[in-house]
Amino acid sequence: MSDREVLARLRAELGDALDTTDASLEAARADKSGHASTGRPLAVVHARSVEDVQTTLRIASATGTPVVTRGAGTGLAGGANAGPGEIALSVRAMDRILEVRPDDLLAVVEPGILNADLNRALAEQGLWWAPDPASRDVSTVGGNIATGAGGLLCAKYGVVRDAVLGIDLVLADGRLLHLGHRTVKGVTGLDLTSLVIGSEGVLGVVVGATLKLRRLVPGEVCTIAATFTDVGTAASACSAVTAAGLQPAIMELLDAAALTAIHELLGLAAPTPGAAHVTIQTDGAAAAADAVAITAVLEAAGGVVALSTDRDEGERLLAIRRSVHPAMARLGTTLIEDVSVPRSQLATMFARIADIERRYGLVIPTVAHAGDGNLHPNFIFDGPDVPAAIWEAADELFRAALDLGGTLTGEHGIGVLKRRWLADELGDDQWELQRQIARVFDPQGILNPGKVFAP
Repeated sequence: MSDREVLARLRAELGDALDTTDASLEAARADKSGHASTGRPLAVVHARSVEDVQTTLRIASATGTPVVTRGAGTGLAGGANAGPGEIALSVRAMDRILEVRPDDLLAVVEPGILNADLNRALAEQGLWWAPDPASRDVSTVGGNIATGAGGLLCAKYGVVRDAVLGIDLVLADGRLLHLGHRTVKGVTGLDLTSLVIGSEGVLGVVVGATLKLRRLVPGEVCTIAATFTDVGTAASACSAVTAAGLQPAIMELLDAAALTAIHELLGLAAPTPGAAHVTIQTDGAAAAADAVAITAVLEAAGGVVALSTDRDEGERLLAIRRSVHPAMARLGTTLIEDVSVPRSQLATMFARIADIERRYGLVIPTVAHAGDGNLHPNFIFDGPDVPAAIWEAADELFRAALDLGGTLTGEHGIGVLKRRWLADELGDDQWELQRQIARVFDPQGILNPGKVFAP
C-alpha cells in the first residue's frame, strides 16, 4: 500500500489526531541524544486514548507500516526517533492520573504524564513515585518505563522496574493486554511486566501503568558537599561509603570537566582546577546520624566536607547536578553515554576513562550516580555526525565497562546508539533469543524497527 493510501486510512479513522505538519514531522526525527533519523516520518499520530493507539496499530499492521512510539522525546539513545516511511505514535497527550489509592500505595496513570507532574499531584496526598531521573521535569512516565529509567535516588529507592506493578500494553496488531497485578505479591505466569520495562517500544505500546507508590519520607534531609583533589580519590571515597554499610538517598559525583562546565553555565565562581565534587543526601529517621558517619568516611578519604540541614541549600546543590545536560549542550554536540560498573570498580572506571582521554586527545566530562556505579561520560564534538574517532573512543569505553563486570547502559537504553555492542554483552545465543521473543510480540517487526537489535 502506498504512503498516500496509508495516510488516507489514518485520516479517515483518526481525524485531527493525524499530524503531517512540517514542524511536527521534523521534531519526531530526533530526541535529546544528538542523533536524528535520516529523514522525516510519514506522519505523527497524537493519540488521546487507548482506542487511538489501537486504531493506529491495526492500520499499521494491516499495511505493514512501521510505528515508533514517542513520549516527550527526551531520550538519550535515539530510541524514539522516527524516520522515513514510519508513523510516529505520540502518547504525550495521554497524561491523566486515573486512580490513586493511598491505602494500597498505588496509582494508575496514562503514559504521557510527566514524572514531576505526577509527583506534585501525589505529594498532596503524602505520596510519591520513587524513580527520579535528572529529566523528571520533562520526561514522561511512559518514557521512564520504556527505557527502564533510574535517577539520583535509585541507589536507595530503586529504579522503574522496582516501582511498577502492572502495564497496559497494546500489541502490534491492536490487541490490548493487561499485564501484572495490583497486589504487593503476584507470581501468576511469566513476569511480562518486567519484560516490557526497558524494552524500548519493540514489544508493544504502553498505554497505562499501575505504579507502586511510597509515602513521603518524614524527618529532616541532610546534604553533604565534598570536594576532592581529583576524581579518582572522589570515586574511591564514594565506594568507601558503600563499603561502610551506609545508604544515602543520593550520592552524585562530578569530575573536574563536568563541574567546570556547570559552573560556567550557572555563572558560578570557577572551581579549583582538577577538583571533583560529591553531593550526598541522607533522609529519614537516621538522616543526621548517617550524615555524620558519611562525613567521617569522606574526610578520612581526603575530602573537604560541608554538612547542611537546610533543605533549600540541599536543593541548590542538587540543581547544580541536574544542570549537567544543558551544560554539556553549550559545549557542542554531545554523545551521552551510560555505562554501569560494580560500585567497587568506580575509581578504576574513571582511570580507564582518563586513559582514553589521553590516548585520543579528548576531554570526556563525566558524572556518576556514585551510589549505584552508573557513569555518564560525555563525548563532545562539532556538527551533527559522530566522528569516527569518537566512536573508536566510545568503543574502548564500552569494552572497559564490560571488562570490569559492568554493562553498556544503566538507564538510558540501547536505542540506535549502542545496538552494535549489544551482542558483545549478551552473547550471540542470548541476543538471538531476545530477538525471537520480540518477534512473538510483533511477528511483522513493525514496532520500532532498527532499534535495540542491529539489522
